[in-house]
Amino acid sequence: MNQQIEQKRHPVDLWPLPAVISENNFVNKSLSNWAFNIAIGCTHGCRFCYVPATATIKQGPKLKEFGVNDPDAEWGQYVLLRTWDEKKFMASLKKAEKTATEDLKPDGNRAIMFCTTTDPYQTLRHPDPARQKELMEHSRYIVRRSLELIRDHSTLNVRILTRSPLAIKDFDLYQSLGKRLLFGMSLASLNDNLASIYEPNAPGPAARLRTLHAARAAGINVYVAMAPTPPECDAADLRKTLEEIRELNPVTIFHEPINIRAENVARIAEHANSLGVNLNTAVYASSKSWSNYALDSLKTVERIAHELDLDHCLHLWPDKALANKELLARIPDPDAHLAWINSYWSKISAWPTA
Repeated sequence: MNQQIEQKRHPVDLWPLPAVISENNFVNKSLSNWAFNIAIGCTHGCRFCYVPATATIKQGPKLKEFGVNDPDAEWGQYVLLRTWDEKKFMASLKKAEKTATEDLKPDGNRAIMFCTTTDPYQTLRHPDPARQKELMEHSRYIVRRSLELIRDHSTLNVRILTRSPLAIKDFDLYQSLGKRLLFGMSLASLNDNLASIYEPNAPGPAARLRTLHAARAAGINVYVAMAPTPPECDAADLRKTLEEIRELNPVTIFHEPINIRAENVARIAEHANSLGVNLNTAVYASSKSWSNYALDSLKTVERIAHELDLDHCLHLWPDKALANKELLARIPDPDAHLAWINSYWSKISAWPTA
């Protein structure tokens, strides 16, 4: 694939830097040791996402050259694919491969995650159909070629996370990686109405669930990120989602509620207002109301998972704010609470053995 696709200053186009493997900054997630991000930005535009505040915002000056003035407010309107430089990619792969196990976080499973700040299979939209086709082909090439090189020139594992059924096109590559690859999709709820509000440009839940079943039918090991579940998801909704996920026999079910990061709450409220929808944004009004919602969500999922015999694969993601002094001061048994939090913070997610 020619990396010299002509660059134009449009918010859906090419970023001037190549895609390489880099160490990630996950804390208590047990997802991977490295990240491979193919783009700056994401067309899915999930209202709850805090990537623009924690990663993309750092690219602000350069993004202005593409007409992006507020990376947070304009989240979902821009995606700039990284270029491909095989020599630089291979250098990053070799560096990762040579990293001693004792120098890695034990919960990363020596895995590279596709992707941590964008989606590896998003649909790109450009006003010029020819340019759009070029960009989509470039996007697919980056993902496929990098997977081939990881497979053939390393012993590292791969974790895929997407919201897009386009991943089906690469199932052949997934199969060739065998137990070294885990394929996962974000599936917080099966409620189409909620998905259209919180994940306005992403494929719907039913399509994602079908893709996961297709992966299992193809012999691919799967996991599910039931995250983040919004406050509108009650126990019945959470149970319905977990019952469907159980049928997939997933290696892991990750779960977390919506955590407050920078402007994501404002984005949620603004989008809901534009649709004339009333959401339960009151839960974000104070640290107490948010922690009540977050703990209720986590505990409810834990309880239902136990009832559905899913304890073995459940992995909760409690936010660090759920262990702060303010919260500990108002709960009956802070020691038990901290022990519960730490049981998940120290957990190492499973990796398939076959």
